[in-house]
Amino acid sequence: MTPSIDPCAAPADPVSPYAIDRRRFVGYVVAGATLVAAADLGLAPEAGAAVPTPPQVAELYDLNDLLTDAARPTANLVTVTIHEDGTASFELPRMEVGQGITTSTAMLIAEELDLPVDRVRVTLAPARPELVFNQLTGGSNTTISTFTPIRVAAAVARLALLEAAATLLGDTVAGLVTKGGVITAASGRSVSYGELAVKASVTQPRAVEVELKSTRDFTVVGTPTNRVDALAAVTGAKDFTTDLDVPGALPTMVCRAPTLNGTPVAIRNRAAVEAMPGVTHVAQVSTGVAVRAATFGQCIDAVRALDVQWKDGPVAGESDATVLRRVRRAQLPMPRLPDTPLARTISGDFTFWFRSNSAMDTNSAIADVRPDRAEIWSGLKSPIVAQEQIALRLGMRPDQVKVNVVTAGGSFGRRLFFDAALEAAEISKAMGVPVRLMWHRADDARVGRTHPLGTCRVQATVLGQQVLAFNQSLTCVETDFRHGLGEIITAAAADLPAGVGNLGFAQTIFALTQEVPYDFGAVVQTLVETDDRFNTGSMRNIYSPDVRVASELVVDQIAAAMRMDPYRFRRKFQRNPRVLKVLDAVASAGEWGRPMPAGTAQGIAVHKEYKGASACLVEIDTRPETTGRQVRDAVTGPRVTRVTFAIDAGLVVNPRGLEAQMQGGINDGIALALTSSLHLRDGHFLEASWDNYFYTRQWNTPPDVRVIVMPSDEPLPGGAGEAGVAASFAAVACAYARATGTVPTEFPINHQQLSFEPKSFVPPIPASPTNGLDLIS
Repeated sequence: MTPSIDPCAAPADPVSPYAIDRRRFVGYVVAGATLVAAADLGLAPEAGAAVPTPPQVAELYDLNDLLTDAARPTANLVTVTIHEDGTASFELPRMEVGQGITTSTAMLIAEELDLPVDRVRVTLAPARPELVFNQLTGGSNTTISTFTPIRVAAAVARLALLEAAATLLGDTVAGLVTKGGVITAASGRSVSYGELAVKASVTQPRAVEVELKSTRDFTVVGTPTNRVDALAAVTGAKDFTTDLDVPGALPTMVCRAPTLNGTPVAIRNRAAVEAMPGVTHVAQVSTGVAVRAATFGQCIDAVRALDVQWKDGPVAGESDATVLRRVRRAQLPMPRLPDTPLARTISGDFTFWFRSNSAMDTNSAIADVRPDRAEIWSGLKSPIVAQEQIALRLGMRPDQVKVNVVTAGGSFGRRLFFDAALEAAEISKAMGVPVRLMWHRADDARVGRTHPLGTCRVQATVLGQQVLAFNQSLTCVETDFRHGLGEIITAAAADLPAGVGNLGFAQTIFALTQEVPYDFGAVVQTLVETDDRFNTGSMRNIYSPDVRVASELVVDQIAAAMRMDPYRFRRKFQRNPRVLKVLDAVASAGEWGRPMPAGTAQGIAVHKEYKGASACLVEIDTRPETTGRQVRDAVTGPRVTRVTFAIDAGLVVNPRGLEAQMQGGINDGIALALTSSLHLRDGHFLEASWDNYFYTRQWNTPPDVRVIVMPSDEPLPGGAGEAGVAASFAAVACAYARATGTVPTEFPINHQQLSFEPKSFVPPIPASPTNGLDLIS
């Protein structure tokens, strides 16, 4: 007999595998001068959820499952503290890089504590080795993995406050009401959290059982909220690394080799540079020649004046073309089946050029290295590994190195690495003084982390109106995962789905993130990596943008072969109901199929990852009057004029923050499709700043952008930080193909057009500009 369901009833709260029941958890009141509360998810039984058995690993167990599982054993070390001024504080073991996690975290704490959001202070935790795998920011996992532990810690704090208030007010816990940081008894007597902070503290840890709020009782979570740091950011009051006041830490920059990863042999004019105005130190280090001066301007002058003998780097003489040939030689064979009257093969072969993995907030770090200790300040997503590697470089124990995590302006995967922090530590040791290291923008573009060059081939076997097989192979320059994520993979290998635990780091990440969300019969996706000579990183969305673009372009070709509309085709073969909903949402809101002038077109694409689903519909203009428009020092070309994007990210903590993340992802997707890439020539990248690296600029940004945050039945949050990129990139590529009648085979499509005059390599950075006011229009 089928049970009846009341369609008007509120959805039941989720049953977490780590809960005692639906909302009850175990936590601790931790000993301290004022109240400190923690969550303990390690006391609960193991998860045992029934899962379907589709053909792809990522649908059984994905990268977010891996990261969340890795964080669980140390979740009880995450604490919320109540202070005597009535505020709550929390050291977030993740890094804020503009994605808004300090805001969403404050909202979670405010929700469970019944405290206003502006009374919650969220700071970034320094490197804490005891957290092991619980202090790595990446994979859009922060909210997914911290959602429950943070709420439990806050709920434990609230219970301790209630117990202290019950004693003080002569009432029972059940008879008390919390609101706005005040606890009130039935008698009308009340007491503030601040007055209870010391009374609720304990001298010995004790376990307590708490019940989390029902989602139906949320008043903060799910409410659009401005970022807690927005005012400071727009007024310049927000401190980034180079803003910090560390005594004695003077500006420092590095003169680098003219070829990628070249090394210094000798300084020919050390004395002359040391005598320049403001210069205090010159030191030869493993990555170049460092100069320290009173101002960054003086550092730039000194770097440009240095005469250094260099040893060429490992890619001297190489270019895009030579690296691409090496990648193609490593491709797996993909035999084509002979076409028959019944079955045929539809294929695509796509190239993705090197792309810069730099943020607008350039690489920087402050280091103060003494003979017996060191302290580092930097924007770090993997501070524990950074601490270990810095200690190794300095010849110290990790406990002698304190690593402070600082908010950074952007990351996109870049700050998983700690290149600047490691370099600053080496320089400070060599000079014997504190240093405030800042990479020049030319450094970021030319020797910073890049998204690897690669190819992606797709081959589909079609029989009538069915797809029998879908084979996709990505081959690329190696992506470096030696930043902490690799250690998590190694530790969890035995528990990964069958076969995955035997793969290398990159192949494991690929298997845990990639899936084809269509009923395409036998689906095979493979990754081959080659050439480890480059400085690479897992740029925003890792492999997914390239894989999704290649897949969706071939999907459009299959649809055309079947004489089906691209949207209708995706509907017919879609096997995930959440993807189907976002697909329908953008098709409706974006007016799919509306008449458009020749040279303009719509494109549509979907993506499934991060415990969520997304879809994007774009309109593009490739008419000559658009592509031929002139903007000073700009790449113009085709313009995306309209974007409709839908995201199902599960339970949404802050809809306003989610919308902002999707807007950023849309601009990323447009850049990857149309304009942004690095050009490798004669062993070095030509780009040297943002004025010749063409991320989506204002003149290429669509004037009409709509982000639809879908209502979701999912009981827990999904990821958001990277979820806007892949579908946007793919939709732009599909729109371009439909507008021009030619399927693009390399990205960005303008890569072969060099739209700037390369800056010099000796000296390695340009002079500081003096004509800024002349360029104001």
